[in-house]
Amino acid sequence: MAKENMERAHALLSASAAARWLTCTPSARLEETLPEQTSEYADEGSLAHEIGELKVKKTFIEPMTPTKFKNALKKLQQKPLYQNEMMGFTDEYLDYIEKTVHGFTSPPYIAVEKKINFSAFVPEGFGTVDCIIIGGGKMHIIDFKYGKGVPVSAEDNPQMKLYALGAYMEYSFLYPVETIRMTIVQPRLDSISEYEISKSELLMWGELIKPVALRAFNGEGEFTPSEYACKFCRAKSLCRARMDFNMELEPEKGKLPPLISNEEVGAILQRARDIAKWVKNLEEYALNTCLSGGLIPGWKAVEGRSNREFIDQDAAFKKLIDGAIVEETMLYKREPITLTKVEDLLGKKQFKEILEEYVTKKEGKPALAVESDKREAIQNKITPEEAFKNTEDK
Repeated sequence: MAKENMERAHALLSASAAARWLTCTPSARLEETLPEQTSEYADEGSLAHEIGELKVKKTFIEPMTPTKFKNALKKLQQKPLYQNEMMGFTDEYLDYIEKTVHGFTSPPYIAVEKKINFSAFVPEGFGTVDCIIIGGGKMHIIDFKYGKGVPVSAEDNPQMKLYALGAYMEYSFLYPVETIRMTIVQPRLDSISEYEISKSELLMWGELIKPVALRAFNGEGEFTPSEYACKFCRAKSLCRARMDFNMELEPEKGKLPPLISNEEVGAILQRARDIAKWVKNLEEYALNTCLSGGLIPGWKAVEGRSNREFIDQDAAFKKLIDGAIVEETMLYKREPITLTKVEDLLGKKQFKEILEEYVTKKEGKPALAVESDKREAIQNKITPEEAFKNTEDK
Protein backbone atom coordinates (compact mmCIF):
# COMPACT_ATOMS: atom_id res chain seq x y z
CA MET A 1 0.00 0.00 0.00
CA ALA A 2 2.73 2.45 0.94
CA LYS A 3 4.77 1.29 -2.05
CA GLU A 4 1.76 2.19 -4.20
CA ASN A 5 1.55 5.63 -2.57
CA MET A 6 5.23 6.16 -3.37
CA GLU A 7 4.63 5.22 -7.01
CA ARG A 8 1.74 7.67 -7.25
CA ALA A 9 3.90 10.41 -5.75
CA HIS A 10 6.46 10.14 -8.56
CA ALA A 11 4.79 8.48 -11.57
CA LEU A 12 1.77 10.15 -13.14
CA LEU A 13 0.66 6.81 -14.61
CA SER A 14 1.58 4.43 -11.79
CA ALA A 15 1.10 0.68 -12.08
CA SER A 16 -0.96 0.60 -8.88
CA ALA A 17 -3.50 3.05 -10.37
CA ALA A 18 -3.55 1.47 -13.84
CA ALA A 19 -7.05 0.03 -13.44
CA ARG A 20 -8.26 3.62 -12.98
CA TRP A 21 -6.35 5.55 -15.65
CA LEU A 22 -6.82 2.82 -18.27
CA THR A 23 -10.59 3.13 -17.74
CA CYS A 24 -10.91 6.86 -17.02
CA THR A 25 -8.03 8.44 -18.94
CA PRO A 26 -8.42 12.11 -17.85
CA SER A 27 -8.38 11.15 -14.16
CA ALA A 28 -4.57 11.04 -13.95
CA ARG A 29 -4.12 14.72 -14.78
CA LEU A 30 -7.14 15.66 -12.65
CA GLU A 31 -5.60 13.87 -9.66
CA GLU A 32 -2.40 15.78 -10.26
CA THR A 33 -4.19 18.99 -9.20
CA LEU A 34 -5.11 17.55 -5.80
CA PRO A 35 -2.92 16.95 -2.71
CA GLU A 36 -1.45 13.52 -1.99
CA GLN A 37 -3.27 11.41 0.59
CA THR A 38 -1.90 8.88 3.02
CA SER A 39 -3.33 6.80 5.85
CA GLU A 40 -2.30 4.73 8.82
CA TYR A 41 -3.18 1.63 6.80
CA ALA A 42 -0.68 2.66 4.11
CA ASP A 43 2.03 3.25 6.71
CA GLU A 44 1.23 -0.10 8.32
CA GLY A 45 1.58 -1.78 4.92
CA SER A 46 4.89 -0.02 4.38
CA LEU A 47 6.25 -1.41 7.65
CA ALA A 48 5.08 -4.94 6.80
CA HIS A 49 6.80 -4.61 3.42
CA GLU A 50 10.05 -3.60 5.10
CA ILE A 51 9.91 -6.65 7.39
CA GLY A 52 9.10 -8.93 4.46
CA GLU A 53 11.90 -7.42 2.39
CA LEU A 54 14.40 -7.95 5.23
CA LYS A 55 13.44 -11.62 5.58
CA VAL A 56 13.62 -12.34 1.84
CA LYS A 57 16.96 -10.54 1.49
CA LYS A 58 18.43 -12.48 4.42
CA THR A 59 17.24 -15.77 2.92
CA PHE A 60 18.26 -15.27 -0.70
CA ILE A 61 20.23 -12.11 -1.39
CA GLU A 62 22.24 -10.69 1.50
CA PRO A 63 23.45 -13.38 3.92
CA MET A 64 23.71 -11.74 7.33
CA THR A 65 24.71 -12.87 10.78
CA PRO A 66 21.95 -13.61 13.29
CA THR A 67 23.01 -10.51 15.23
CA LYS A 68 22.84 -8.23 12.19
CA PHE A 69 19.41 -9.59 11.24
CA LYS A 70 18.15 -9.31 14.81
CA ASN A 71 19.29 -5.68 15.08
CA ALA A 72 17.72 -4.74 11.75
CA LEU A 73 14.47 -6.45 12.71
CA LYS A 74 14.46 -4.86 16.17
CA LYS A 75 14.71 -1.41 14.59
CA LEU A 76 11.57 -2.13 12.55
CA GLN A 77 9.77 -3.64 15.55
CA GLN A 78 10.29 -0.41 17.50
CA LYS A 79 8.17 1.57 15.04
CA PRO A 80 4.78 2.69 16.46
CA LEU A 81 2.66 0.71 13.99
CA TYR A 82 4.45 -2.60 14.55
CA GLN A 83 2.24 -5.54 15.58
CA ASN A 84 3.43 -9.03 16.50
CA GLU A 85 1.17 -10.58 13.86
CA MET A 86 3.32 -8.95 11.16
CA MET A 87 5.95 -11.61 11.81
CA GLY A 88 3.58 -14.46 10.96
CA PHE A 89 2.12 -12.77 7.90
CA THR A 90 5.53 -11.88 6.47
CA ASP A 91 6.62 -15.48 7.12
CA GLU A 92 3.78 -16.61 4.84
CA TYR A 93 5.05 -14.25 2.14
CA LEU A 94 8.56 -15.67 2.56
CA ASP A 95 7.19 -19.24 2.53
CA TYR A 96 5.55 -18.65 -0.84
CA ILE A 97 8.78 -17.28 -2.31
CA GLU A 98 10.75 -20.24 -0.90
CA LYS A 99 8.32 -22.75 -2.43
CA THR A 100 8.56 -20.96 -5.77
CA VAL A 101 12.36 -20.94 -5.70
CA HIS A 102 12.54 -24.61 -4.72
CA GLY A 103 10.38 -25.44 -7.75
CA PHE A 104 13.27 -24.61 -10.09
CA THR A 105 15.70 -27.33 -11.17
CA SER A 106 18.62 -24.90 -10.85
CA PRO A 107 19.04 -21.73 -8.74
CA PRO A 108 17.01 -18.89 -10.31
CA TYR A 109 17.80 -15.18 -10.35
CA ILE A 110 16.02 -13.32 -7.52
CA ALA A 111 15.46 -9.59 -7.05
CA VAL A 112 13.64 -7.91 -4.16
CA GLU A 113 12.02 -4.45 -4.14
CA LYS A 114 13.29 -3.95 -7.67
CA LYS A 115 12.64 -0.61 -9.38
CA ILE A 116 11.50 -1.27 -12.94
CA ASN A 117 10.71 0.93 -15.94
CA PHE A 118 7.81 0.28 -18.31
CA SER A 119 8.02 3.61 -20.17
CA ALA A 120 8.30 1.73 -23.48
CA PHE A 121 4.55 1.20 -23.09
CA VAL A 122 3.43 3.95 -20.67
CA PRO A 123 4.88 7.48 -20.79
CA GLU A 124 7.28 7.98 -17.85
CA GLY A 125 6.00 4.72 -16.35
CA PHE A 126 7.92 3.02 -13.57
CA GLY A 127 7.33 1.23 -10.29
CA THR A 128 8.72 -1.16 -7.70
CA VAL A 129 8.19 -4.93 -7.80
CA ASP A 130 8.25 -6.74 -4.46
CA CYS A 131 9.94 -9.87 -5.83
CA ILE A 132 11.11 -11.09 -9.24
CA ILE A 133 12.26 -14.67 -9.83
CA ILE A 134 13.62 -15.78 -13.22
CA GLY A 135 14.84 -19.14 -14.43
CA GLY A 136 14.12 -21.97 -16.85
CA GLY A 137 12.31 -19.69 -19.29
CA LYS A 138 9.83 -18.53 -16.64
CA MET A 139 9.57 -15.20 -14.84
CA HIS A 140 7.64 -14.83 -11.57
CA ILE A 141 6.29 -11.44 -10.48
CA ILE A 142 5.22 -11.57 -6.82
CA ASP A 143 3.32 -8.77 -5.10
CA PHE A 144 2.84 -8.71 -1.31
CA LYS A 145 -0.32 -6.93 -0.22
CA TYR A 146 -0.80 -6.44 3.53
CA GLY A 147 -4.33 -5.06 3.31
CA LYS A 148 -7.31 -7.04 4.58
CA GLY A 149 -10.16 -5.28 2.81
CA VAL A 150 -10.95 -7.53 -0.16
CA PRO A 151 -8.93 -10.23 -1.95
CA VAL A 152 -7.21 -8.87 -5.07
CA SER A 153 -7.12 -11.15 -8.09
CA ALA A 154 -3.98 -11.49 -10.21
CA GLU A 155 -6.05 -12.52 -13.23
CA ASP A 156 -5.71 -9.90 -15.99
CA ASN A 157 -4.54 -7.47 -13.31
CA PRO A 158 -3.13 -4.37 -15.09
CA GLN A 159 -0.85 -3.46 -12.18
CA MET A 160 0.78 -6.89 -12.30
CA LYS A 161 1.04 -6.85 -16.10
CA LEU A 162 2.78 -3.47 -16.05
CA TYR A 163 5.22 -4.82 -13.45
CA ALA A 164 5.77 -7.84 -15.71
CA LEU A 165 6.40 -5.62 -18.74
CA GLY A 166 8.95 -3.57 -16.81
CA ALA A 167 10.70 -6.68 -15.50
CA TYR A 168 10.72 -8.25 -18.96
CA MET A 169 12.29 -5.13 -20.50
CA GLU A 170 14.89 -5.14 -17.72
CA TYR A 171 15.94 -8.79 -17.85
CA SER A 172 14.94 -10.35 -21.19
CA PHE A 173 18.34 -9.64 -22.75
CA LEU A 174 20.01 -11.58 -19.91
CA TYR A 175 17.50 -14.38 -19.32
CA PRO A 176 15.26 -16.07 -21.90
CA VAL A 177 11.63 -15.67 -20.78
CA GLU A 178 8.70 -17.43 -22.45
CA THR A 179 6.14 -17.56 -19.63
CA ILE A 180 5.23 -15.05 -16.94
CA ARG A 181 3.46 -15.99 -13.72
CA MET A 182 2.01 -13.15 -11.64
CA THR A 183 1.10 -13.75 -8.01
CA ILE A 184 -0.58 -11.59 -5.38
CA VAL A 185 0.01 -12.78 -1.81
CA GLN A 186 -2.47 -11.44 0.77
CA PRO A 187 -1.73 -13.39 3.97
CA ARG A 188 -4.20 -11.46 6.15
CA LEU A 189 -6.98 -12.73 3.90
CA ASP A 190 -5.42 -16.17 3.45
CA SER A 191 -5.41 -15.39 -0.27
CA ILE A 192 -2.85 -16.29 -2.93
CA SER A 193 -3.94 -15.44 -6.47
CA GLU A 194 -1.89 -16.62 -9.46
CA TYR A 195 -2.17 -15.85 -13.16
CA GLU A 196 0.04 -17.08 -15.99
CA ILE A 197 0.42 -15.75 -19.53
CA SER A 198 2.88 -16.15 -22.38
CA LYS A 199 5.49 -13.58 -23.34
CA SER A 200 3.66 -12.87 -26.61
CA GLU A 201 0.34 -12.29 -24.79
CA LEU A 202 2.01 -9.87 -22.38
CA LEU A 203 3.74 -7.89 -25.12
CA MET A 204 0.54 -7.81 -27.18
CA TRP A 205 -1.31 -6.31 -24.20
CA GLY A 206 1.48 -3.77 -23.78
CA GLU A 207 1.07 -2.63 -27.39
CA LEU A 208 -2.70 -2.51 -26.95
CA ILE A 209 -2.56 -0.09 -24.02
CA LYS A 210 0.01 2.27 -25.57
CA PRO A 211 -2.54 4.66 -27.15
CA VAL A 212 -4.71 4.56 -24.01
CA ALA A 213 -1.72 5.39 -21.81
CA LEU A 214 -0.77 8.26 -24.13
CA ARG A 215 -4.28 9.73 -23.85
CA ALA A 216 -4.08 9.40 -20.06
CA PHE A 217 -0.68 11.10 -20.00
CA ASN A 218 -2.03 13.97 -22.10
CA GLY A 219 -5.19 14.25 -19.99
CA GLU A 220 -7.37 13.38 -22.98
CA GLY A 221 -10.47 11.25 -23.33
CA GLU A 222 -13.79 11.09 -21.53
CA PHE A 223 -14.25 10.79 -17.78
CA THR A 224 -15.66 7.33 -17.13
CA PRO A 225 -16.79 7.07 -13.50
CA SER A 226 -17.41 3.63 -12.05
CA GLU A 227 -17.34 2.01 -8.63
CA TYR A 228 -13.89 0.53 -9.28
CA ALA A 229 -12.30 3.45 -11.14
CA CYS A 230 -13.37 5.99 -8.50
CA LYS A 231 -12.49 3.90 -5.43
CA PHE A 232 -8.95 5.22 -4.86
CA CYS A 233 -9.11 8.37 -7.00
CA ARG A 234 -8.20 11.56 -5.14
CA ALA A 235 -10.87 13.41 -7.13
CA LYS A 236 -13.67 11.03 -6.11
CA SER A 237 -15.41 13.54 -3.82
CA LEU A 238 -15.51 16.53 -6.16
CA CYS A 239 -15.44 14.93 -9.62
CA ARG A 240 -18.25 16.45 -11.68
CA ALA A 241 -18.45 13.45 -14.00
CA ARG A 242 -19.09 11.20 -11.00
CA MET A 243 -21.75 13.58 -9.73
CA ASP A 244 -23.46 13.67 -13.13
CA PHE A 245 -23.32 9.88 -13.35
CA ASN A 246 -24.86 9.38 -9.92
CA MET A 247 -27.48 12.12 -10.23
CA GLU A 248 -28.60 11.16 -13.73
CA LEU A 249 -32.24 10.10 -13.94
CA GLU A 250 -33.56 7.71 -16.55
CA PRO A 251 -35.90 9.68 -18.86
CA GLU A 252 -39.51 8.63 -18.50
CA LYS A 253 -40.68 6.68 -21.52
CA GLY A 254 -44.47 6.58 -21.72
CA LYS A 255 -46.57 5.49 -18.77
CA LEU A 256 -44.59 3.20 -16.49
CA PRO A 257 -46.25 0.50 -14.33
CA PRO A 258 -46.67 1.27 -10.60
CA LEU A 259 -44.23 -1.48 -9.57
CA ILE A 260 -40.67 -1.62 -10.79
CA SER A 261 -39.41 -4.75 -12.58
CA ASN A 262 -36.58 -7.09 -11.55
CA GLU A 263 -34.50 -5.58 -14.36
CA GLU A 264 -35.01 -2.14 -12.84
CA VAL A 265 -34.13 -3.47 -9.37
CA GLY A 266 -30.84 -4.78 -10.76
CA ALA A 267 -30.03 -1.50 -12.50
CA ILE A 268 -30.88 0.57 -9.42
CA LEU A 269 -28.74 -1.62 -7.15
CA GLN A 270 -25.79 -1.28 -9.53
CA ARG A 271 -26.11 2.51 -9.46
CA ALA A 272 -26.79 2.68 -5.71
CA ARG A 273 -23.53 0.88 -4.86
CA ASP A 274 -21.51 3.87 -5.96
CA ILE A 275 -24.06 6.48 -4.85
CA ALA A 276 -23.69 5.32 -1.22
CA LYS A 277 -19.89 5.51 -1.46
CA TRP A 278 -20.04 8.86 -3.25
CA VAL A 279 -22.23 10.38 -0.51
CA LYS A 280 -19.79 9.09 2.12
CA ASN A 281 -16.88 10.64 0.20
CA LEU A 282 -18.78 13.96 0.06
CA GLU A 283 -19.47 13.83 3.81
CA GLU A 284 -15.78 13.24 4.56
CA TYR A 285 -14.76 16.11 2.28
CA ALA A 286 -17.38 18.48 3.74
CA LEU A 287 -16.37 17.66 7.34
CA ASN A 288 -12.68 18.23 6.62
CA THR A 289 -13.51 21.48 4.83
CA CYS A 290 -15.60 22.78 7.76
CA LEU A 291 -12.96 21.74 10.30
CA SER A 292 -10.28 23.61 8.36
CA GLY A 293 -12.37 26.81 8.33
CA GLY A 294 -14.02 26.39 4.93
CA LEU A 295 -17.72 26.86 4.23
CA ILE A 296 -20.15 24.24 2.96
CA PRO A 297 -23.53 26.06 2.67
CA GLY A 298 -26.17 24.42 4.86
CA TRP A 299 -23.68 22.35 6.85
CA LYS A 300 -21.34 22.75 9.81
CA ALA A 301 -18.98 20.64 11.91
CA VAL A 302 -20.18 19.85 15.44
CA GLU A 303 -18.84 17.81 18.32
CA GLY A 304 -20.08 14.24 18.11
CA ARG A 305 -21.75 12.34 20.90
CA SER A 306 -19.25 11.57 23.64
CA ASN A 307 -19.26 8.82 26.25
CA ARG A 308 -18.15 8.99 29.85
CA GLU A 309 -14.98 7.12 30.73
CA PHE A 310 -12.80 6.55 33.78
CA ILE A 311 -9.71 8.73 34.12
CA ASP A 312 -8.03 5.78 35.85
CA GLN A 313 -10.14 2.62 35.74
CA ASP A 314 -7.74 0.57 37.87
CA ALA A 315 -7.79 3.18 40.65
CA ALA A 316 -11.59 3.45 40.51
CA PHE A 317 -12.06 -0.31 40.75
CA LYS A 318 -9.49 -0.57 43.55
CA LYS A 319 -11.49 1.94 45.58
CA LEU A 320 -14.65 -0.13 45.15
CA ILE A 321 -12.91 -3.39 46.04
CA ASP A 322 -10.87 -2.05 48.98
CA GLY A 323 -13.95 -0.41 50.42
CA ALA A 324 -15.90 -3.67 50.12
CA ILE A 325 -18.48 -1.77 48.09
CA VAL A 326 -18.50 -4.16 45.12
CA GLU A 327 -16.96 -7.61 44.80
CA GLU A 328 -14.12 -7.91 42.29
CA THR A 329 -15.94 -10.67 40.38
CA MET A 330 -18.76 -8.21 39.66
CA LEU A 331 -16.39 -5.74 37.99
CA TYR A 332 -14.70 -8.04 35.49
CA LYS A 333 -16.08 -10.50 32.99
CA ARG A 334 -14.09 -13.42 31.61
CA GLU A 335 -14.63 -14.25 27.96
CA PRO A 336 -12.59 -16.13 25.35
CA ILE A 337 -10.70 -14.39 22.58
CA THR A 338 -11.79 -15.05 18.99
CA LEU A 339 -10.52 -17.87 16.79
CA THR A 340 -8.69 -15.31 14.63
CA LYS A 341 -6.83 -13.91 17.64
CA VAL A 342 -5.83 -17.43 18.74
CA GLU A 343 -4.48 -18.01 15.22
CA ASP A 344 -2.56 -14.73 15.41
CA LEU A 345 -1.01 -15.84 18.71
CA LEU A 346 0.08 -19.25 17.43
CA GLY A 347 0.72 -18.49 13.78
CA LYS A 348 -1.22 -20.25 11.02
CA LYS A 349 1.11 -23.25 10.79
CA GLN A 350 1.08 -24.09 14.52
CA PHE A 351 -2.65 -23.32 14.75
CA LYS A 352 -3.35 -25.85 12.01
CA GLU A 353 -1.11 -28.51 13.58
CA ILE A 354 -2.62 -28.21 17.06
CA LEU A 355 -6.23 -27.11 16.62
CA GLU A 356 -7.41 -28.08 13.13
CA GLU A 357 -9.58 -30.94 14.46
CA TYR A 358 -11.46 -28.46 16.68
CA VAL A 359 -12.33 -26.06 13.87
CA THR A 360 -15.28 -26.17 11.51
CA LYS A 361 -16.54 -23.68 8.97
CA LYS A 362 -20.26 -23.02 8.86
CA GLU A 363 -22.11 -21.96 5.76
CA GLY A 364 -22.11 -18.20 5.36
CA LYS A 365 -25.31 -16.20 5.53
CA PRO A 366 -26.70 -15.59 2.02
CA ALA A 367 -25.53 -12.26 0.63
CA LEU A 368 -26.27 -10.33 -2.53
CA ALA A 369 -23.32 -9.93 -4.91
CA VAL A 370 -22.76 -8.56 -8.40
CA GLU A 371 -22.90 -11.07 -11.26
CA SER A 372 -19.13 -10.79 -11.83
CA ASP A 373 -18.43 -12.12 -8.31
CA LYS A 374 -16.47 -15.39 -8.57
CA ARG A 375 -18.54 -17.18 -5.93
CA GLU A 376 -21.12 -19.67 -7.17
CA ALA A 377 -24.75 -18.52 -7.21
CA ILE A 378 -26.99 -20.21 -4.62
CA GLN A 379 -30.71 -20.67 -4.07
CA ASN A 380 -32.72 -21.75 -1.06
CA LYS A 381 -32.13 -25.47 -0.60
CA ILE A 382 -35.17 -27.58 0.29
CA THR A 383 -34.48 -30.85 2.12
CA PRO A 384 -36.46 -34.00 1.17
CA GLU A 385 -38.25 -33.74 4.55
CA GLU A 386 -39.36 -30.17 3.82
CA ALA A 387 -40.50 -31.12 0.32
CA PHE A 388 -42.53 -34.05 1.73
CA LYS A 389 -44.04 -31.80 4.42
CA ASN A 390 -45.04 -29.22 1.81
CA THR A 391 -46.76 -31.97 -0.21
CA GLU A 392 -48.61 -33.21 2.89
CA ASP A 393 -49.78 -29.69 3.73
CA LYS A 394 -51.41 -29.46 0.33
